[in-house]
Amino acid sequence: MWLRIPFRWTNQRHRFTVSKVVCVQQLHSSSTEFANSCYDGLYPGHIPTTALQKALLAVGSGVAALQNPYRHDMVAVLGETTGHLALINLRDRMRNDPEGYAILTERPRIRLSTLSLTEMASLPDGSFGREYLRFLEDNDVTPDSRADVKFVDNEELAYVMQRYREVHDLMHTLLGMPTNMLGEVAVKWFEAAQTGLPMCALGAVLGPLRLNASRLQSLFTSLGPWALQNGRRARCVLSIFYERRWEQSLEDLRQELNIEPPPVILRATNKKT
Repeated sequence: MWLRIPFRWTNQRHRFTVSKVVCVQQLHSSSTEFANSCYDGLYPGHIPTTALQKALLAVGSGVAALQNPYRHDMVAVLGETTGHLALINLRDRMRNDPEGYAILTERPRIRLSTLSLTEMASLPDGSFGREYLRFLEDNDVTPDSRADVKFVDNEELAYVMQRYREVHDLMHTLLGMPTNMLGEVAVKWFEAAQTGLPMCALGAVLGPLRLNASRLQSLFTSLGPWALQNGRRARCVLSIFYERRWEQSLEDLRQELNIEPPPVILRATNKKT
Protein backbone atom coordinates (compact mmCIF):
# COMPACT_ATOMS: atom_id res chain seq x y z
CA MET A 1 0.00 0.00 0.00
CA TRP A 2 1.19 3.48 -0.73
CA LEU A 3 0.72 6.93 0.68
CA ARG A 4 -1.55 8.92 -1.62
CA ILE A 5 -0.69 12.59 -2.15
CA PRO A 6 -3.51 14.69 -3.66
CA PHE A 7 -3.13 15.06 -7.44
CA ARG A 8 -3.49 18.46 -9.03
CA TRP A 9 -2.80 19.56 -12.61
CA THR A 10 -1.02 22.68 -11.34
CA ASN A 11 2.49 22.26 -10.03
CA GLN A 12 1.79 22.79 -6.34
CA ARG A 13 3.96 21.83 -3.41
CA HIS A 14 2.52 19.02 -1.30
CA ARG A 15 2.92 18.84 2.41
CA PHE A 16 2.42 15.96 4.73
CA THR A 17 3.11 15.30 8.38
CA VAL A 18 5.21 12.32 9.38
CA SER A 19 4.37 10.86 12.76
CA LYS A 20 7.02 9.54 15.10
CA VAL A 21 6.83 5.77 15.20
CA VAL A 22 9.85 3.51 15.79
CA CYS A 23 13.56 4.16 15.80
CA VAL A 24 14.02 2.82 12.29
CA GLN A 25 12.04 5.80 11.03
CA GLN A 26 14.54 8.10 12.67
CA LEU A 27 17.36 6.24 10.95
CA HIS A 28 15.54 6.46 7.64
CA SER A 29 14.88 10.19 8.08
CA SER A 30 18.38 11.13 9.19
CA SER A 31 19.99 8.99 6.51
CA THR A 32 18.04 10.79 3.81
CA GLU A 33 19.87 14.05 4.53
CA PHE A 34 23.17 12.22 4.42
CA ALA A 35 22.23 10.50 1.16
CA ASN A 36 21.38 13.80 -0.48
CA SER A 37 24.85 15.16 0.18
CA CYS A 38 27.03 12.18 -0.70
CA TYR A 39 26.91 8.61 -1.93
CA ASP A 40 29.34 5.76 -2.45
CA GLY A 41 29.22 5.77 -6.23
CA LEU A 42 26.55 3.13 -6.89
CA TYR A 43 23.85 5.73 -7.52
CA PRO A 44 22.77 9.09 -6.02
CA GLY A 45 21.08 8.60 -2.67
CA HIS A 46 22.43 5.10 -2.06
CA ILE A 47 23.01 4.24 1.59
CA PRO A 48 25.29 1.21 2.11
CA THR A 49 24.14 -1.12 4.89
CA THR A 50 25.32 -4.40 6.34
CA ALA A 51 23.19 -7.54 6.44
CA LEU A 52 22.45 -6.88 10.12
CA GLN A 53 21.44 -3.30 9.44
CA LYS A 54 19.15 -4.45 6.63
CA ALA A 55 17.54 -6.97 8.97
CA LEU A 56 16.91 -4.30 11.60
CA LEU A 57 15.50 -1.95 8.98
CA ALA A 58 13.27 -4.71 7.64
CA VAL A 59 11.85 -5.51 11.07
CA GLY A 60 11.34 -1.89 12.07
CA SER A 61 9.80 -0.83 8.77
CA GLY A 62 7.59 -3.93 8.75
CA VAL A 63 6.18 -3.04 12.17
CA ALA A 64 5.59 0.56 11.13
CA ALA A 65 3.95 -0.48 7.85
CA LEU A 66 1.71 -2.90 9.71
CA GLN A 67 0.56 -0.10 12.01
CA ASN A 68 -0.15 2.15 9.05
CA PRO A 69 -0.17 0.54 5.56
CA TYR A 70 -0.26 4.02 4.00
CA ARG A 71 3.20 4.89 5.37
CA HIS A 72 4.80 4.67 1.94
CA ASP A 73 8.26 5.45 3.30
CA MET A 74 8.21 2.42 5.60
CA VAL A 75 6.75 0.18 2.89
CA ALA A 76 9.57 1.36 0.63
CA VAL A 77 12.27 0.48 3.17
CA LEU A 78 10.70 -2.94 3.72
CA GLY A 79 10.70 -3.64 0.00
CA GLU A 80 14.31 -2.61 -0.47
CA THR A 81 15.70 -4.60 2.46
CA THR A 82 13.87 -7.87 1.71
CA GLY A 83 13.59 -8.02 -2.08
CA HIS A 84 17.10 -8.85 -3.33
CA LEU A 85 16.38 -12.28 -4.83
CA ALA A 86 13.07 -11.19 -6.33
CA LEU A 87 14.74 -8.15 -7.89
CA ILE A 88 17.37 -10.37 -9.51
CA ASN A 89 14.62 -12.53 -10.99
CA LEU A 90 12.72 -9.48 -12.27
CA ARG A 91 15.90 -7.99 -13.74
CA ASP A 92 16.64 -11.25 -15.58
CA ARG A 93 13.10 -11.40 -16.94
CA MET A 94 13.46 -7.85 -18.22
CA ARG A 95 16.83 -8.62 -19.81
CA ASN A 96 15.30 -11.55 -21.69
CA ASP A 97 12.50 -9.42 -23.13
CA PRO A 98 13.33 -6.96 -25.95
CA GLU A 99 11.05 -4.27 -24.54
CA GLY A 100 12.23 -4.92 -21.00
CA TYR A 101 15.86 -4.74 -22.15
CA ALA A 102 15.16 -1.36 -23.75
CA ILE A 103 13.74 -0.13 -20.44
CA LEU A 104 16.87 -1.25 -18.56
CA THR A 105 18.99 0.52 -21.16
CA GLU A 106 17.07 3.81 -21.41
CA ARG A 107 15.97 4.04 -17.75
CA PRO A 108 12.70 5.99 -18.24
CA ARG A 109 11.03 7.58 -15.22
CA ILE A 110 7.32 8.15 -14.60
CA ARG A 111 6.94 11.61 -13.06
CA LEU A 112 4.71 14.59 -13.65
CA SER A 113 7.73 16.21 -15.27
CA THR A 114 7.96 13.38 -17.82
CA LEU A 115 4.23 13.09 -18.57
CA SER A 116 2.24 15.26 -20.95
CA LEU A 117 -1.10 15.54 -19.17
CA THR A 118 -2.53 17.72 -21.92
CA GLU A 119 -1.82 15.07 -24.55
CA MET A 120 -3.21 12.34 -22.30
CA ALA A 121 -6.40 14.34 -21.78
CA SER A 122 -6.83 14.60 -25.56
CA LEU A 123 -6.67 10.83 -26.05
CA PRO A 124 -9.96 8.97 -26.63
CA ASP A 125 -11.80 7.28 -23.80
CA GLY A 126 -10.63 3.71 -23.43
CA SER A 127 -7.04 4.47 -24.40
CA PHE A 128 -4.46 3.48 -21.82
CA GLY A 129 -3.14 7.02 -21.38
CA ARG A 130 -6.60 8.53 -20.94
CA GLU A 131 -7.65 5.86 -18.46
CA TYR A 132 -4.43 6.32 -16.49
CA LEU A 133 -5.07 10.06 -16.27
CA ARG A 134 -8.64 9.32 -15.21
CA PHE A 135 -7.28 7.04 -12.47
CA LEU A 136 -5.04 9.85 -11.19
CA GLU A 137 -7.95 12.31 -11.18
CA ASP A 138 -10.58 9.99 -9.70
CA ASN A 139 -8.32 8.77 -6.91
CA ASP A 140 -6.64 12.15 -6.31
CA VAL A 141 -3.08 10.81 -6.56
CA THR A 142 0.18 11.75 -8.28
CA PRO A 143 3.08 9.69 -9.63
CA ASP A 144 5.45 12.03 -7.78
CA SER A 145 4.69 10.30 -4.46
CA ARG A 146 7.16 7.48 -5.15
CA ALA A 147 10.24 7.54 -2.91
CA ASP A 148 13.70 7.12 -4.40
CA VAL A 149 15.51 3.85 -3.72
CA LYS A 150 18.26 4.01 -1.08
CA PHE A 151 19.11 0.59 0.38
CA VAL A 152 19.51 -1.65 -2.70
CA ASP A 153 23.23 -2.41 -3.13
CA ASN A 154 23.23 -2.76 -6.91
CA GLU A 155 22.60 0.08 -9.33
CA GLU A 156 20.63 -1.95 -11.87
CA LEU A 157 18.52 -3.67 -9.24
CA ALA A 158 17.85 -0.28 -7.66
CA TYR A 159 16.38 0.87 -10.96
CA VAL A 160 14.23 -2.27 -11.17
CA MET A 161 12.81 -1.46 -7.73
CA GLN A 162 12.27 2.16 -8.76
CA ARG A 163 10.50 1.05 -11.92
CA TYR A 164 8.26 -1.26 -9.91
CA ARG A 165 7.23 1.63 -7.68
CA GLU A 166 6.55 3.97 -10.56
CA VAL A 167 4.37 1.50 -12.49
CA HIS A 168 2.30 0.66 -9.40
CA ASP A 169 -0.44 3.11 -10.37
CA LEU A 170 -0.34 1.73 -13.91
CA MET A 171 -1.13 -1.67 -12.36
CA HIS A 172 -4.17 -0.09 -10.75
CA THR A 173 -5.21 1.17 -14.18
CA LEU A 174 -4.64 -2.17 -15.90
CA LEU A 175 -6.49 -4.05 -13.18
CA GLY A 176 -9.27 -1.48 -12.83
CA MET A 177 -8.68 -1.13 -9.08
CA PRO A 178 -9.12 2.10 -7.06
CA THR A 179 -6.88 3.07 -4.15
CA ASN A 180 -9.18 2.10 -1.30
CA MET A 181 -8.06 -0.77 0.92
CA LEU A 182 -9.82 -3.49 -1.07
CA GLY A 183 -8.36 -2.20 -4.33
CA GLU A 184 -4.87 -1.98 -2.84
CA VAL A 185 -5.07 -5.51 -1.44
CA ALA A 186 -6.25 -6.89 -4.79
CA VAL A 187 -3.32 -5.19 -6.54
CA LYS A 188 -0.93 -6.57 -3.91
CA TRP A 189 -2.23 -10.11 -4.55
CA PHE A 190 -1.54 -9.60 -8.25
CA GLU A 191 1.91 -8.11 -7.59
CA ALA A 192 2.84 -10.86 -5.12
CA ALA A 193 2.14 -13.52 -7.75
CA GLN A 194 3.75 -11.47 -10.53
CA THR A 195 6.93 -10.19 -8.84
CA GLY A 196 7.67 -12.49 -5.89
CA LEU A 197 8.61 -9.47 -3.77
CA PRO A 198 8.27 -10.36 -0.05
CA MET A 199 6.82 -6.89 0.62
CA CYS A 200 3.95 -7.64 -1.77
CA ALA A 201 3.36 -11.04 -0.19
CA LEU A 202 3.25 -9.47 3.27
CA GLY A 203 0.77 -6.86 2.09
CA ALA A 204 -1.34 -9.58 0.48
CA VAL A 205 -1.45 -11.56 3.72
CA LEU A 206 -1.93 -8.73 6.21
CA GLY A 207 -4.01 -6.37 4.10
CA PRO A 208 -7.22 -8.39 4.44
CA LEU A 209 -7.08 -7.91 8.22
CA ARG A 210 -8.20 -4.32 7.64
CA LEU A 211 -11.24 -5.23 5.52
CA ASN A 212 -14.81 -5.55 6.76
CA ALA A 213 -16.83 -8.72 6.27
CA SER A 214 -18.45 -7.79 2.94
CA ARG A 215 -15.15 -6.73 1.40
CA LEU A 216 -13.45 -9.87 2.68
CA GLN A 217 -16.11 -11.93 0.96
CA SER A 218 -15.54 -10.05 -2.28
CA LEU A 219 -11.78 -10.53 -1.97
CA PHE A 220 -11.82 -14.26 -1.23
CA THR A 221 -14.60 -15.24 -3.62
CA SER A 222 -13.77 -13.17 -6.70
CA LEU A 223 -11.07 -10.48 -6.64
CA GLY A 224 -8.41 -12.55 -4.85
CA PRO A 225 -8.50 -15.62 -7.10
CA TRP A 226 -8.69 -13.39 -10.17
CA ALA A 227 -5.68 -11.33 -9.04
CA LEU A 228 -3.55 -14.39 -8.25
CA GLN A 229 -4.40 -16.15 -11.50
CA ASN A 230 -3.67 -13.11 -13.62
CA GLY A 231 -0.49 -12.29 -11.70
CA ARG A 232 0.90 -15.77 -12.36
CA ARG A 233 0.11 -15.95 -16.05
CA ALA A 234 0.58 -12.32 -17.16
CA ARG A 235 3.63 -11.16 -19.06
CA CYS A 236 6.21 -9.42 -16.87
CA VAL A 237 4.58 -6.07 -16.16
CA LEU A 238 7.98 -4.39 -15.73
CA SER A 239 8.89 -5.28 -19.32
CA ILE A 240 6.32 -2.96 -20.86
CA PHE A 241 7.44 0.47 -22.10
CA TYR A 242 4.23 2.12 -20.90
CA GLU A 243 5.41 5.54 -22.00
CA ARG A 244 5.07 4.32 -25.59
CA ARG A 245 1.66 2.75 -25.03
CA TRP A 246 -0.50 5.71 -24.03
CA GLU A 247 -2.44 5.65 -27.32
CA GLN A 248 -3.05 1.90 -27.18
CA SER A 249 -6.48 0.85 -25.99
CA LEU A 250 -6.64 -0.47 -22.43
CA GLU A 251 -8.49 -3.55 -23.67
CA ASP A 252 -5.80 -4.37 -26.24
CA LEU A 253 -3.01 -3.87 -23.70
CA ARG A 254 -4.75 -6.20 -21.26
CA GLN A 255 -5.03 -8.83 -23.96
CA GLU A 256 -1.37 -8.44 -24.85
CA LEU A 257 -0.36 -8.87 -21.21
CA ASN A 258 -2.82 -11.74 -20.71
CA ILE A 259 -4.76 -9.86 -18.03
CA GLU A 260 -8.51 -10.37 -17.77
CA PRO A 261 -10.86 -7.48 -16.83
CA PRO A 262 -11.81 -7.43 -13.14
CA PRO A 263 -14.79 -9.59 -12.12
CA VAL A 264 -16.07 -6.80 -9.85
CA ILE A 265 -16.14 -3.09 -10.64
CA LEU A 266 -14.91 -0.99 -7.71
CA ARG A 267 -15.50 2.75 -7.60
CA ALA A 268 -12.93 5.25 -6.40
CA THR A 269 -13.73 6.60 -2.94
CA ASN A 270 -11.90 8.57 -0.30
CA LYS A 271 -12.34 5.75 2.19
CA LYS A 272 -9.33 3.61 3.12
CA THR A 273 -11.40 0.60 4.21
